[in-house]
Amino acid sequence: MDPIRAEDSAIDLTRVPRGEYAFPGPLRDQLVSAILTGAKTTTACLAEEFTRDGEPVPPGSRGALEAVVDSAGRVVCLTRETGCEVVRLADVTDEHAIGEGEGYADAAAWRAGHERFWTSPEYVRAMGEPPVRIDDDTPVVCFSFEVVEQYADAIAPSPDPSVEPDPSVGPDPSAGPDR
Repeated sequence: MDPIRAEDSAIDLTRVPRGEYAFPGPLRDQLVSAILTGAKTTTACLAEEFTRDGEPVPPGSRGALEAVVDSAGRVVCLTRETGCEVVRLADVTDEHAIGEGEGYADAAAWRAGHERFWTSPEYVRAMGEPPVRIDDDTPVVCFSFEVVEQYADAIAPSPDPSVEPDPSVGPDPSAGPDR
């Protein structure tokens, strides 16, 4: 199926893929807040998330839309993909890391946080066996996006200071890739 694009007249949100950042809870709410405020303009996931669901690793669908959902499952905004590339984990740039809007100063800090997430029991359980191998050569899908529309009932929650910046970006692997 061709991606739905913002130029399409009368977008039917029921047909737009869902953007489920992290797992429902405080972290997802923090990431959604960063998207709504414009602090988060990039995200990343392991290419393996697509592979395990039998989906092709996205080559980049500039203009494709995603309906971002909060922890309650409400669509809070519509984003448009502005870029997509697959890179080695060791090649994720500082620019991408900072664009994630989670307070990472550089790619090294971003990588440390993401490795914690990708090896967490929750992620490992969602991905299933065998565990994903994480090393310099692990393929990472780096996306950039912009908010096209926010919905009236979407209120950016105040960031929870007790939640550390965390790398659980990209789709909830238990739901499969959503791009």
